[in-house]
Amino acid sequence: MKRLVYLFFGLMGLVIAFQACDNTKTYAEMLDDEKEAIKAFIRDSNITVISQTQFHEQDSMTDVSKNEYVQLASGVYMQIVDKGSSNPADTIRPNDLVLVRFYEYQIMGDEEERTLISNLSYPDFVDEFRYTVSSSSIAGIFTQGLMYSYYGTQVPAGWLVPLTYVRDRAHVKLIIPSKMGHSTSSSYVCPYFYDIRKYQFYR
Repeated sequence: MKRLVYLFFGLMGLVIAFQACDNTKTYAEMLDDEKEAIKAFIRDSNITVISQTQFHEQDSMTDVSKNEYVQLASGVYMQIVDKGSSNPADTIRPNDLVLVRFYEYQIMGDEEERTLISNLSYPDFVDEFRYTVSSSSIAGIFTQGLMYSYYGTQVPAGWLVPLTYVRDRAHVKLIIPSKMGHSTSSSYVCPYFYDIRKYQFYR
């Protein structure tokens, strides 16, 4: 009789274990959740998404008065608030140091769980990274700042996307999906919003 009782409880334990496994989301399901979170953020923020064709027809600019963002092939949504310097030569170059003033907002999760990282309140403290170019890719390596402290040296790929379109002292806003984000973003399949108030180039 005791053996039957033990067998019963053993089977119940297996059933519970299998149910727990069934509740674990697959990567594909997590990506679906991320897409829905981005859609909700766009809707709640009254963002107008324009195509890349329209973006290029507008001289690679977004109309801030209409709260326009362009959706790029990388999956990043970008609003150029200010293109920066009026001098066409003031563009990013390999090995430039880039100083950044920004705030970061986690899009997914309960409101109280959404992290907010910002250096806007610290006039003497900025994030800094070095922009590098190889034959096959571009990259950024943090050398100091909050992003370095929280996430390590690798600059989110999404931060580098605007550098193709802007100049020194530009101001952009970004919605960055996990595949273009930092280590925490990619690990948890969580998108982030950034208001990057200034990219400042030094060479």
